Amino acid sequence: MIFGKERDLRLMTIRRGGTLTDEDHRLLALWAVDCAEHVLGYFEDAVPGDGRPRQAIEAARAWTRGDLPMMRSRALGGHANGAARPLRGAAREAAYAAGQAACVPHVAEHGLGAAAYAIRAARAAANPDERDQAGRDECAWQRQQLPEPVRDLVLDDQKRRNQYCWGLFT
Repeated sequence: MIFGKERDLRLMTIRRGGTLTDEDHRLLALWAVDCAEHVLGYFEDAVPGDGRPRQAIEAARAWTRGDLPMMRSRALGGHANGAARPLRGAAREAAYAAGQAACVPHVAEHGLGAAAYAIRAARAAANPDERDQAGRDECAWQRQQLPEPVRDLVLDDQKRRNQYCWGLFT
């Protein structure tokens, strides 16, 4: 569960009573896609015939272009989560990252989930004595990808909801 008890209006779209613009919502979705795609190889190496996580990532990208309805992207995110369930380790975490990224069009706060699962994937893929560093490196890479218009919002959200994301953003 990546959601806190109180929702941040900055991460809720204007249509839902928040202050998040459509453009910033698209930027958050693209950043989440970048995070998920960065670790997708862990899943694809483990389950090469299962395209559900990649389809989820592509769906979120299509939504940002206006080529796919939000509900379809969200549904494909659920399919990516289904691909994750029977797995363990980095492959599972990478599929969950893709699922979270595809759900950003529905709820922008899922972007933090995509980032957190991607960090978990990087940690799980590393040797045990290198896991902490792998997680820090992945987090740093993600922060370098942040689009400037949403950078402060995401960094603030990471601090605010870090406790729900396994402490991965500290």
